[in-house]
Amino acid sequence: MKRVAYTLFFILIFFLTSCGVSKGHFKLEGRILHINQGELYIYSLDGGTIGMDTIKIQGGRFAYEIPLKDDAILMLVFPNFSQQPIFAKSGKSVEISADASKLKEMEVSGTKDNKLMTDFRKEIENSSPPQIKHDAEQFIKDHPTSQVGTYLVLKYFIQDPQPDYAKATRLIDLMLNAQKKNGTLIRIREKISSLEATQKGRQIPVFKTKDMNGRPISSTSLTHSPYAMIIVWATWNDESQQILREVNAFRRHSGSKLQVVSISVDATRQDCMNSLKNDTIFWPNIWDGEMFENKTLRRLGLTNVPDNLLLKKGRVIARGIKVGQINSQLNKLVK
Repeated sequence: MKRVAYTLFFILIFFLTSCGVSKGHFKLEGRILHINQGELYIYSLDGGTIGMDTIKIQGGRFAYEIPLKDDAILMLVFPNFSQQPIFAKSGKSVEISADASKLKEMEVSGTKDNKLMTDFRKEIENSSPPQIKHDAEQFIKDHPTSQVGTYLVLKYFIQDPQPDYAKATRLIDLMLNAQKKNGTLIRIREKISSLEATQKGRQIPVFKTKDMNGRPISSTSLTHSPYAMIIVWATWNDESQQILREVNAFRRHSGSKLQVVSISVDATRQDCMNSLKNDTIFWPNIWDGEMFENKTLRRLGLTNVPDNLLLKKGRVIARGIKVGQINSQLNKLVK
């Protein structure tokens, strides 16, 4: 009898440990060569989790576990500010194997979608932008039930500097035919109208909010300004911080001819305030801790970081200006 009990006990232990993580939770772990100690950041692209978390790297390894009821797309931010999508499922565990000097070659395994994304990333490594878009479209058609398709349509057809909202809508409808109750796809479909409202040549949507010091901000003030800029940024995104600094420097030497409002998608108020103070930036900044769910951000159809809108009397004249183009674009306005 004791032998039977011991046998059952060990079978139970084996079963529990082989499952990796309990139902209602998701675990991410991995090893990164050439980083002994450091930090990773992780946030949800689709509202599957709230806020941003920090993951500690110790001895080149890390582990992270969260409660998770529904599927979610998580974005893992590396020390060099590159990002990697992680497709999370309740009761599943995902493992990353990477070299800090060759992050494009990282392996993400544990679920079908993460394997598909790893294979796709390797496939497009040396492809041109038009070819990547073609391959992303074909992937979505071949895998309409995959979480990866949601990420690809966001990255290559919506958040791209030259978005294709018509194609994005068609691809989302294709995926919705296979995933009729996918709330993320439904929300993205609804957001496209906001994105189209802030295309070049359009008047920005009406909005009212407050900056992080409680002072009112509205679209009216931007509409009355000859030139204005709205900038989306975060302390964990280096390019967005460079944009803030370049715009700040431009305002100094141009006599503040440009009105600026920034929107921070940081998880904590203190990080946001410290960064603005260190760079002596004093224009109005919107922060509420909601990250990409910020109402003003959604109202303006701004879905990425970095991102920005350049306005002339409230009308969009440029969008998504890159770091290397900031000075040339703004100097044209002064002249």
